[in-house]
Amino acid sequence: MHRFLLTPRWWGINVFVALAVPVCLFMGTWQLGRFEDRVETHRQANEARPADESAAPLDSLLPVDKQTSGRLASVAGQYAEQLLVPERRLDGKAGFYVLTLLKTDSGKAVPVVRGWLPGTADPGRAPAAPTGRVEVTGALQASETSGSKGVHSRGGLPAGQLGVIGAASLVNLVPYELYDAWLTVQAPADGLTPVPAQAPSNTGLDLKAFQNLGYTGEWFVFAAFVLFMWFRLYRREVETLRDAEAGLLPTDGAAAGPERQQVRASASGPAE
Repeated sequence: MHRFLLTPRWWGINVFVALAVPVCLFMGTWQLGRFEDRVETHRQANEARPADESAAPLDSLLPVDKQTSGRLASVAGQYAEQLLVPERRLDGKAGFYVLTLLKTDSGKAVPVVRGWLPGTADPGRAPAAPTGRVEVTGALQASETSGSKGVHSRGGLPAGQLGVIGAASLVNLVPYELYDAWLTVQAPADGLTPVPAQAPSNTGLDLKAFQNLGYTGEWFVFAAFVLFMWFRLYRREVETLRDAEAGLLPTDGAAAGPERQQVRASASGPAE
């Protein structure tokens, strides 16, 4: 009854199923792992930092990664150029960041977001940075890219404004080296509103995270569909063999139908 499973046709079907099902299960498990990683990093990124957490030197936290993003970093130097970062929203309101470059003792500069102000970016409203040597403590953030959420990546900004906070966008604006990171001061002065630290990219429960979850379901459904189709083909083959053994399958003449039989009779001529 089951010898048909050893035919070349069924060998091909069985090999395909034996390879397809593990691949689908592996891919589904991998996508599920990606989603779980995003959930975990989202939880860690949104955990409240200990109140007594001490700031670490900036150089010791670089390069910025999932563990160091949001950590308090300390650095000393002198404030230099000041820029405005327009079209930044905070608590549902439109406004702009006040960003000042801090030239450190090493000669490199780090962008420091000193705070946020509501309304349209206006240099006259932005308070001047402190003069002389200062000690700055802020939450460490990775450099933004043109694909980062909320950035102005279209260009065309007036002088003194910056769309994307990062070394790549500042390299042509300042004549000194830059850290590939930036700080956001959590206790600003001069009436500025603090800009909260953001979770690292590709770590939050965003659209990509739920895409991973959706792909997980798709791969498991593919595995179940392959098994279903194999079982369906197997059952149809078995039923066909049983019908043949029971003599339930139509013969060639019967299968041809009465019309074909009538044509045969007419072609043979009248009976003598």
